[in-house]
Amino acid sequence: MNTKVLWFTGLSGSGKTTIANKLKERLEDNGKTIKIIDGDDIRNTLHKHLGFSPEDIKENNRLISEICKNNLGKFDYIFVPVISPFKESRKLARKKLGKNFIEVYVKCDVNECIKRDTKGLYKKALSGEIKNFIGIAKEVLYEPPDTPELILSTSEETTEESISKIIIYLDSSKKNINF
Repeated sequence: MNTKVLWFTGLSGSGKTTIANKLKERLEDNGKTIKIIDGDDIRNTLHKHLGFSPEDIKENNRLISEICKNNLGKFDYIFVPVISPFKESRKLARKKLGKNFIEVYVKCDVNECIKRDTKGLYKKALSGEIKNFIGIAKEVLYEPPDTPELILSTSEETTEESISKIIIYLDSSKKNINF
């Protein structure tokens, strides 16, 4: 099995996890096997010893790419919705996963993410309760990808439109999806 890893990168609240979950349902309906390695879940379980310093964020991303590598061949797709703010971390994940890596930039304006703020994280970051919050803190800036395979502009498109873009990409890339 030639597992493809869709690495969803973008700010908190941009729609990474929502898109990954809905795409998972759609592809499973077509007989595909999918594993989601959610950045929040990993941080709250396996990597809860890590904080939010740039070094800890990079280490969390490195460890997530290791988990992906260890799961290659077990699923058709691995979806990784993780902020992954540093180009360096995504470059290392791409190097580690090779041709299996597909970078999906979930582009969303920070003001739209603040409006969505379903977890209340931006509110806490803006009040100073959370330090080093990506998108708010000057110490940890989000570095948008230079050449992602896909850009989903979730400030301007619906979740369904984003999912359709991914399916069209996968289908046109002849990744063994039949729709």
